[in-house]
Amino acid sequence: MSTPALSTVVSPHVLKGRPALQGPAGPRPKPFFTPKRIVLYSILFVACLYYLFPLYVMVMTSFKTMPEIRFGNIFAPPRELNGEAWVKAWTSACTGLTCQGLSPGFWNSVKILVPSVIVSTAVAAVNGYALVNWRFRGSEIFFAVLIFGSFIPYQVFLYPLVMITRELGIFGTIWAVILVHTIFGMPILTLLFRNYFAALPPELFKAARVDGAGFWRIFFEVMLPMSLPIVVVALILQVTGIWNDFLFGVVFAGTQNYPMTVQLNNIVNSAQGSPEYNVNMAATMLTGLVPLIVYFVSGRLFVRGVAAGAVKG
Repeated sequence: MSTPALSTVVSPHVLKGRPALQGPAGPRPKPFFTPKRIVLYSILFVACLYYLFPLYVMVMTSFKTMPEIRFGNIFAPPRELNGEAWVKAWTSACTGLTCQGLSPGFWNSVKILVPSVIVSTAVAAVNGYALVNWRFRGSEIFFAVLIFGSFIPYQVFLYPLVMITRELGIFGTIWAVILVHTIFGMPILTLLFRNYFAALPPELFKAARVDGAGFWRIFFEVMLPMSLPIVVVALILQVTGIWNDFLFGVVFAGTQNYPMTVQLNNIVNSAQGSPEYNVNMAATMLTGLVPLIVYFVSGRLFVRGVAAGAVKG
């Protein structure tokens, strides 16, 4: 059976009085290159150059030889890539009385970093969870004291912590640095986790309580799986703060356990011979690689975590 024509299906009187078909509704799309955008992107471009230019000079200098550095332009790229400065910075640069490069300091930093990050993040997560969902008498005072302590300068605590670690028998060891970093990392991380857990729907906690779940089961099976963004924020803050620390490393670690930043300082400020700028730049780049890699790998989650919990309360 043949399909009737459109004119036989829709009679003319049905279309009578209706407005004619119009074009796409809504505001007209704005051009991309507006004066406001041009100014905005110009400012961002200048800011990027401002921060990337020193990095460019460091990278170019690290691949040059010393004669080229002395008689050449520091802004010019190397005539030919030379990685000897990187090898020397890692294996044989003098960091005081020894000439073993940055490699011992790197492994010392790893030994300090891993337990400090794990312990401080885990304890802070439990603290934030308890302060929101399992409040006890005086919890607000406890939280206020904890946050107040995080704003006191580190130098105020140096001498008491030296005495405490000495009495514990761990002064001059890696364990002393781990203890200090764990203590100083918990207040700000507790604030982050508390704000994040406070922003979660309380019905989740109440439903788990009705089902008979206890403190640890709710934490591990309900709260923690939803906390990936804020956990990433805590990890990034602790990794960058502990890895870049100089003060605690030089005070508590002892000469045999200096972290990478102290070794870098010894290389750059070494008084033996003429300064090797290419080795200094390569050592600086090697020291900063770990925080850079962490930011590049988890930068998006860091932004999500800050937006989700770090500014809510």
